[in-house]
Amino acid sequence: MLRDHLPASWPALALAACAAMLATAHAFERFGGYAPCLLCLKQREVYWVAGGLALIGLLTAGTSHGRRLRPRGALALGGIFLFGTGLAAYHAGVEWKWWPGPGACAGAGGSVSGLDMSGLLDGTLRVRPPACDEAAWRLLGLSMAGWNAFMSLALAAAGLLAWRLDGEGQ
Repeated sequence: MLRDHLPASWPALALAACAAMLATAHAFERFGGYAPCLLCLKQREVYWVAGGLALIGLLTAGTSHGRRLRPRGALALGGIFLFGTGLAAYHAGVEWKWWPGPGACAGAGGSVSGLDMSGLLDGTLRVRPPACDEAAWRLLGLSMAGWNAFMSLALAAAGLLAWRLDGEGQ
């Protein structure tokens, strides 16, 4: 049954997963007050790229060209999610202080608008940009980056499985 349905439905599943992950990230930012750091934003880019590719796969699914390219699209999505796994794992490692993060992520890379600048100058506004090496939130010991690594790995495995089941990976 998996062989029959996963390859054809994989672009829709991948697009839904991308939309869910991006919506979750934006909800944490909007409603939870968790400002994203540089590495958080880079992780979102992976979902935007994968979502765009999945959308192309959906839009071309009914064409002969789209059906012919479906295995390559599944493999490409799996590769994009695998890259996302590495990026998220790197970020989680930075949070756990296993290795240093990029210099722009040290909490000094934030920007302040012109309206906020006067508050900074007179000391009434305190802005501390998010730092990549501090997990803002954890659940069961994993930060958002850790959960993202887990989800990205599951999506990479699903993409590679869809590719394999579509016949090109055999």
